[in-house]
Amino acid sequence: MLSVKQAETIIFDLVQPLARDMDTEVVDLLAANGRILAAAVTSELDFPHWDNSAMDGYAVRYIDVAGCSAEQPALLEIVEEIPAGYQPQRSLEPGQASRILTGAVMPDGADTVVMQEVTRREENRVFILASPEPQAFVRHRASFYQAGTPLLTAGIILNAPEIAILAAAQCSRLPVYRRPRVAILSTGDELVTPDQPLKPGQIVDSNQYALAALVAQSGGEAVMLGIVPDEPEVLKDAIAQAVSSADMVLSSGGVSVGDYDYVDEILAQLGAEIHLRAVAVKPGKPLTVATFSNNQHPILYFGLPGNPVSSLVSFWRFVQPAIKKLAGLAAGWEPVFMEARSRHDLHSDGKRETYLWGKLHLVNGVYEFQKAGGSHSSGNLINLAQTNGLAVLKVGEASIKAGEPVQVLQINA
Repeated sequence: MLSVKQAETIIFDLVQPLARDMDTEVVDLLAANGRILAAAVTSELDFPHWDNSAMDGYAVRYIDVAGCSAEQPALLEIVEEIPAGYQPQRSLEPGQASRILTGAVMPDGADTVVMQEVTRREENRVFILASPEPQAFVRHRASFYQAGTPLLTAGIILNAPEIAILAAAQCSRLPVYRRPRVAILSTGDELVTPDQPLKPGQIVDSNQYALAALVAQSGGEAVMLGIVPDEPEVLKDAIAQAVSSADMVLSSGGVSVGDYDYVDEILAQLGAEIHLRAVAVKPGKPLTVATFSNNQHPILYFGLPGNPVSSLVSFWRFVQPAIKKLAGLAAGWEPVFMEARSRHDLHSDGKRETYLWGKLHLVNGVYEFQKAGGSHSSGNLINLAQTNGLAVLKVGEASIKAGEPVQVLQINA
């Protein structure tokens, strides 16, 4: 049985990101939100496009106002008013100023803006009552970005700031990675769909729905293949179909050592290379990871535990980063851990790396972890509601007292 760190290394090394030359598509700007950029973007525009004012005030020559004060103001002639979107018509000569508004183009000859709060205007004259710094409130052309240099790099998620930048750069169509297809199936004769009436001994297949939601949150396209009974030939056909139609496959159930746990045997029959079968983690000890050869990239197979909490914890710890890396995310796909102060005593048997679910709260600048109430059984799905963190107790760490620091895996991030 491998340690969590060993399992993580094996899994992440197996993931080969989608190919930039084969697995991309071009989308409109409005459809790019949340997608991963597949190629670096440059712009033909400088930012700012021209020297402009960062303040409502007066464009002046610094030499005309240096050293002035309320007692000895500089007196300048106003020769023009320049609103945003207007091309200045006059160049400033000695002793002249232009009334200018925020974002407006600086006139030739001007090198400084004086904010209107330190001026007094009388008809076409303005008194400058305080000496500004040289080049004050001037945003110089290309000071934010120079045309032709990289604007956004490949492998980043396009969120609102990036969409705004691309819109400003007039990049209306963009190459993005396609969403990786992740096939999901649940195994077990006891499972029924949420719309079926329950008979004695049956349970609802919640895993398929939870995993589909998590796949979408991770940037993948979920392909739900439904419930597969504990019949080897039927399960073999279902797994073969999943492998042939997806970039990654997730199954839940059938990976322990019970009489009806057929997944590992079937994977071997189908020619998969099995890389691990169990991890020293609680919950989620039974975990099968295998690969199928493919002309483009290996198809990664995760056989997750059937218990709902075990399935979700396994996903958060191992599968979510794998999907993000597969999807083309260049950085930031790794699990994110942070230190928090525990609000409760935390306990484990110390034999396996243990994950306790709960909520992270920011209190006076310090994160605190609140363990979910109720039973922390791998079958208790109910108290997972609103979970955003998993407190980690390492092997050999049997307890963490309330008030002490604890490492927490951030989830849904």
